[in-house]
Amino acid sequence: MTVGTQMQQAIASCESVIASLHSFSLETQDQTAKQMFQNLSNQQQQILDNLKARLQYIETQEPQYKNQ
Repeated sequence: MTVGTQMQQAIASCESVIASLHSFSLETQDQTAKQMFQNLSNQQQQILDNLKARLQYIETQEPQYKNQ
């Protein structure tokens, strides 16, 4: 498995976590829990943004990883 493929899998996993956290936030009536899930989702979005930026960097530095 290439670095590019591993990064794409990490990004997909991260997106899945964000979707789950968002869903949990919508499903709960507890305002404290709702806020916690929203905060976690925001943090995870920052992680996702960093992973995507890293993937773009890898693709510019190592063209063989692009579109795999």
